[in-house]
Amino acid sequence: MEKSGLCPRLHKGMDIISKRWTGLIVYQLLSGPQRFSCIQGALPISGRLLSERLKDLENEGIVSRAVFPDIPVRIEYSLTEKGHALEPVIRELQQWSSDWVAPMSISK
Repeated sequence: MEKSGLCPRLHKGMDIISKRWTGLIVYQLLSGPQRFSCIQGALPISGRLLSERLKDLENEGIVSRAVFPDIPVRIEYSLTEKGHALEPVIRELQQWSSDWVAPMSISK
């Protein structure tokens, strides 16, 4: 098997952020802590997949989960310092998309 010239850290970083919906979840959390239902309402994603992605991001130290002992229990997700460090990357991708990606046509 031929060795790739890619840095293992770059490979891992790209693997983390390139999972479907992950970048948009991080983008959504840039505006501050949010509840699960708020994130789900902002993105066309199933609850199961959103839950899976949030757990992945939490395991990577990008998102933190805070449980508040209200009645009913309130859970909020927010970016960690590591997660906020992705902001320039996300903003640059947002700018690149504005400059180079054609708008999606809406079918009716």
